[in-house]
Amino acid sequence: MTDTVNHLVNLDDYETRARELLDPAAYDYIAGGADAEVSLGLPRRALDAIRLRPRVMTDITTCDLSTTVLGHPVPAPILVAPSGDHGIAHPAGELATARGAADTGTVMVVSSGSTYPLEDIAAAAAGPRWMHLPLLRDRDLAVELLRRAERSGYSAICLTVDHKVMAKRERNIRNRWSTPPSPNFPAAAVPRAEWDVTGAAIRKRFDGLLDRSATWPYVSWLAERTSLPVVAKGVLAGADAALAVASGAAAVIVSDHGGRQLDTAVPPIEALPEVVAAVGDRAEVYVDGGFRRGTDVLKALALGARAVLIGRPVLWGLAVDGAAGVSAVLLMLRDELETAMAMCGAAGVAGVTKELVR
Repeated sequence: MTDTVNHLVNLDDYETRARELLDPAAYDYIAGGADAEVSLGLPRRALDAIRLRPRVMTDITTCDLSTTVLGHPVPAPILVAPSGDHGIAHPAGELATARGAADTGTVMVVSSGSTYPLEDIAAAAAGPRWMHLPLLRDRDLAVELLRRAERSGYSAICLTVDHKVMAKRERNIRNRWSTPPSPNFPAAAVPRAEWDVTGAAIRKRFDGLLDRSATWPYVSWLAERTSLPVVAKGVLAGADAALAVASGAAAVIVSDHGGRQLDTAVPPIEALPEVVAAVGDRAEVYVDGGFRRGTDVLKALALGARAVLIGRPVLWGLAVDGAAGVSAVLLMLRDELETAMAMCGAAGVAGVTKELVR
């Protein structure tokens, strides 16, 4: 695969190559969004609309990209976002993703809907990792997953707060996509026979798993049952970010669920300044959604994010070259960020301020 990889010069190239390698239905499952998929394009357009204002004649002999997330040092403010079913992209699934992320020193947020057990993923590599948790109706199951994460060395719990119902994902309906069972959530497997033209049967299945009644005390309840910090993922409003922090969240992730839940939702990069203002210095703020270039990451940092999370590009790298592909994607984005920072006169992430964007 090396000769092919050497011709992949940006993250979009990895997606193109992954599409050639994957079964069309598998590609659609990863790439697709909700309803008309308007939200798939909104984050990119929002990022492209932000302009950089470089400062010149500064000392950029070195550019220090290192930072910390929840007190853990990372070499760059680029983390791996949670996403399920990595086995669709590569036989080694999350085991390979964990190795690739660990090779770059960054945090991997492991989906509880993973192809492999949480314990196996933890054993696959020594890198830092958080565990993603949905709003489970079954509180005993939630606590069981918490304990498994604690025993396996996970250092934070990432609670998805924007997923109480399953969206209508039309590519999956057309393809009659059969979601493989996760060893962590066997009940979330979707048999092919359950698909219909509305996706109603699938949504009904998830209604039995997710807690529609959950409110902010759910975050408090979770935080009280673990010594690990809780990160609230899926916030797009400043008021919600403030409530998350007041309920015990140590950090929030500004996210639109990759355009896979509420179509036409505000792009995360547009919501970021409001969330940063609402949270202040009481918690860390991260953001995901459409990041494909180092300049994109720089814009997020300038608008107040401590780090960004990368979702689909990691899966494209995984599909192309396993763990090495994951590392390549993350390092490519890191290299682009370093170049962008140097061109903007920032010698470190601490020097990236809102004055760099308009």
